[in-house]
Amino acid sequence: MKVKIDTKEKFHVITPLETNISANLTENLNDLMHGILEKEVKNVVFNVAHVQTLDEVVADSIAALHNEFYTQNASFVICTLTPQVENLLGSKGYLDILNITPTESEAWDIVQLEEIEREIFGEEMEE
Repeated sequence: MKVKIDTKEKFHVITPLETNISANLTENLNDLMHGILEKEVKNVVFNVAHVQTLDEVVADSIAALHNEFYTQNASFVICTLTPQVENLLGSKGYLDILNITPTESEAWDIVQLEEIEREIFGEEMEE
């Protein structure tokens, strides 16, 4: 799967360059995201602006990755959904559970706010 990775101070922006993410790319997506979870900076903004179609198994994988990131105290924010991807995620009931923003800039803000929350709550727990 062709992706653009833009690394910022607190997060990575992962932008698939494919217009269709088919089931056979699920393993590539999982490997990429799990690799990021092993890094010091684990937060991800997943920009799907170019993605026109998404197989259901990929949608399921994205939901599982989202949960896995938050379980490991990392952010996973999806942004710039195309109508087709939004419809698929909605039909699977994922729009209510995934962290989704309309723009990449808003996704950056969410990640940074969640980082601050983790720092504050981490300090409170240490006291």
